[in-house]
Amino acid sequence: MTSAAPLWQAGIAFLAGLVSFASPCVLPLVPAYLSLLTGESIEELREGKSAAARAIPHALAFILGFSVIFILGYGLAATAAGVLFGARNRDLIAEIGGVIIIVLGLQMMGMIRPIPLLMRDARVHVVHERRTLWTSFVVGLAFAAGWTPCIGPTLGAIITLGLQQQSTLAALALLFCYSLGFAIPFFIVAVAIDVVLPLLARMRRALPAIEFASGAFLVVIGLLLVNDVFLRYQGWFNQLAQPKL
Repeated sequence: MTSAAPLWQAGIAFLAGLVSFASPCVLPLVPAYLSLLTGESIEELREGKSAAARAIPHALAFILGFSVIFILGYGLAATAAGVLFGARNRDLIAEIGGVIIIVLGLQMMGMIRPIPLLMRDARVHVVHERRTLWTSFVVGLAFAAGWTPCIGPTLGAIITLGLQQQSTLAALALLFCYSLGFAIPFFIVAVAIDVVLPLLARMRRALPAIEFASGAFLVVIGLLLVNDVFLRYQGWFNQLAQPKL
């Protein structure tokens, strides 16, 4: 039995983090979040010569905040739920979770009626005053805890995958990869904020296509869970990792 998730599952978790970042209810609000974290207007961030230097520390504090919730909060919860249901019920967990994820993916693709809970919007009210790194950390905590109706479908797919892991370390590793996939593009925006902000504005037209692709990604993950593909290949990887006598 291995203590870490296979690399291909880690890759899926990382890709899921990227999908969450690119979702229509996160990507357009990234400039507003950087403005909230730094206490400066979007124009000040775009035109200031030291914008990146001011934004980077706050972005790192924000990333640390949401990573704590994603990794420790959801990762440990997935582990506890896996222990509660037991190894015998992993197939059932995968099938139920897979069906739910497929429904959520179809909803994102616009193929079924929208689910009101998943359409909830959260507005960021920016007050332009100087912020501390501690404030940015707390905002990251609040983001991870309160934004789940928006990123919940994709995050839920990784949590479901975490339920199937045979160790706490493996479940935490998946949520770490998910957080990394979300954190890297956010950090890139902070580093190259003067260049990226105009690009984000131009990407608004592509948001429907991004949402459709994200939904298709979830449908694929759901189908893999329903058909126990993850468990089947995980067992194969575990056999390879065991020493031969």
